[in-house]
This record gives sequence, C-alpha cells and structure tokens, in this order.
Amino acid sequence: MIHSLIWLPAALCAGLFQAWRTAVQQKLRSLISVSVAGLVRYLYGLPVGVILLLIYVHINHAALPAFHPLFYVDASIAAIAQILATILLIAAFGCGNFVVGTAFSKTEVVQAAIVAWLVLGEHLSLWVIAGIACGVTGILVLSLWGRNFRSDGFGKLMRNPAALCGLGAGALFALTGVFVKRAVINLHLVDATYAALIVLVAVMSIQTLLHVTWLLIRDRDTLRAAFTTWRISSQVGILAASGSACWFTGFANAPVALVRVVGQVEVVFTLLFARWYLKEKTQHHEIAGLLLVVTGVVLALWGGL
Repeated sequence: MIHSLIWLPAALCAGLFQAWRTAVQQKLRSLISVSVAGLVRYLYGLPVGVILLLIYVHINHAALPAFHPLFYVDASIAAIAQILATILLIAAFGCGNFVVGTAFSKTEVVQAAIVAWLVLGEHLSLWVIAGIACGVTGILVLSLWGRNFRSDGFGKLMRNPAALCGLGAGALFALTGVFVKRAVINLHLVDATYAALIVLVAVMSIQTLLHVTWLLIRDRDTLRAAFTTWRISSQVGILAASGSACWFTGFANAPVALVRVVGQVEVVFTLLFARWYLKEKTQHHEIAGLLLVVTGVVLALWGGL
C-alpha cells in the first residue's frame, strides 16, 4: 500500500546518500578503521536524526504519539538486525572476497519481498517483480563479471564463505526494512513520514547504546578513536543518518521491496563517485550492469506508481 509519493524521492536520495557515504569511507579508509566507521554511523548519526525529528515536529506542530510495547520490540529487532548485517559484511571482507560478499548482500531486495509478504502481507505487481529480477541481475553483473569461476562455478560460489556472509547480510538488511515498517505501523499515526523519523531516532538510539556499551567492555581504543577523529568520522555519521532517514521514510510510505529496488540507483551514484571523486576508470561490464539496474528501476516504477 502506497501512502504518499514521497517514497520515490526518498528512495532516490537514500541511494545517493548511501553511495556518497561509501565513497567518503573509501577516501578515508587509511584514517579510520572499519570498526570506527561502524560506530560513527550511529554515534554521530543519532544527533542528526534527533535534529531532523525536532525540525519536523516544529514545522508540523506534531505531538508525540503513545508508544505501544510492540513498537519497542520492532525497533529493537530492526536495530540489532542492521548491526548484525554490517558485521556479516565485515566478515565477508575478512574472508578475502568483499566483492562477492557485497554482491550477494544485494539479494536483500528479493529477500525483503519475501519477508514483507510473510510478515506484513505486502504484495507486488508482476512489473515490480520483473524490476527486482532485472536489478539484482545487473548488480551481479557489476560485481562478478570476469571473475574466474570453474565449471561448477555457481555451486562453488554458493559455498564461498564471503557469499554466505553476503546472503546472511542481505537477509538481515531485509529484516531491518520490514521491522522498521512494522514499527511505523505500531505507532498508529496518520503521518507515516513523522512515524518514520520517530522510528529512526529510536533505532539509532538503541544501536548507539548497544555499540558503545560493547566497546566500553571490549574495545575502548575504538571508542576513543571515534572521538579523536570526530572531524572525519562525523562526515560518515551525517551521511549515514541522512540515508537512513530517507530509507525509513520510503519504507513507511510504500512496500519495502519497491523502495529497495528503486534505491538500487545507489550503484549509479557509486559509479559516478568512483569516476569523478575517486578517479577510477569505468569498465564495459559496469555499463552493461548499470543499464540492467536502471531498467529494473524503471520496471519497478512502472508497476508501483
């Protein structure tokens, strides 16, 4: 069910912010560790989420709703699922094949369609399903083209630890979107965008609390590094919070899988950032994969609008 067409610019902006954040992290990878990059998404993103919520409340003179206990359950599941998904992506990198892990994490949109159907009863048109298939194919072409797989290539690939971590990450990211949507529903607000911003602050608060508590117990050096590199780390946090605000707004106003497939324009922005910001060359297979992703987005929009 589509509540408002705000989901469309939200999904497009989510893809932009996500690609932008990735490019900044790539540029700063020698200055902040993977662990710090994970923490600052919440630590510096939370104030941004609070500011966005306060601005929305001020402009719309909105009052805080009553919070049903199920809201806290759903927000907690979404928060923990997103943390675990990020950990699995890092594990894919640790397996020495981050490209494969990342590619398979993008099957999230397929898994989101299945989970949203089971949990929320969301149904998609054939055009949207075709768009999902086309978009996922495009991402796999972008990521895996030219890699040397043997005759039992697919079976071997599916046994690759990086691929398994990627699939797990995709499943957890799918759960994140679905339970964000369910948390929005459990607020029982007419304004779904307002509900999305409340969920954003709740999820990021839980994530910050859990991550900081863990680091206080296990890794205080990472916690100190997040504060001493604040000028750099805050960039990642701001972009992460802005992207999450857009994703959550999209989920609140349209089917989760539809938002995710349109948000795959992230790969378009990623290639543009790689070309102009990181000064990397574009390969022929990247153009082919890009066209498939764009076709998938167009098909999804045709069926979703």
